[in-house]
Amino acid sequence: MRALLQRVNHSQVQVNGQLIAAIDLGMLILLGIGQEDTPEKTTALAKKIAQLRIFEDVQGKMNLSLLDVRGAAIVVSQFTLYADTRKGNRPSFVSAAAPDFARSLVDKFTEELSGFGIPVQTGEFGAHMLVDLENDGPVTIWLEV
Repeated sequence: MRALLQRVNHSQVQVNGQLIAAIDLGMLILLGIGQEDTPEKTTALAKKIAQLRIFEDVQGKMNLSLLDVRGAAIVVSQFTLYADTRKGNRPSFVSAAAPDFARSLVDKFTEELSGFGIPVQTGEFGAHMLVDLENDGPVTIWLEV
């Protein structure tokens, strides 16, 4: 399971010209599910993200978590995080999980993150989405469990 976290001042997701998710202060979480991932990994990743101290305190140090700042999250499923570009010029996605399995783990991850009291919105699984964000910092963190 791979997640690319972006600390944002605001973010939104559109599908077919319709706004489906929008937050202010928080995180945009691009989430990739691999073939070997398990429901237990969703729990560990959600806990790590909820408690990860990437927001600045009054001294400007990254000392506060998403919970501390009462931020929100948008979770966007992103199978392309499993791109393998070692051969040729076209990425291979053979390590990405099958759609039905991936959808179930994305849903579980979203539930787990919500369980920490974080307001969570989502993109639309499998849809072509337009994701807009203002990355604060910029702060972008790669996590893999």
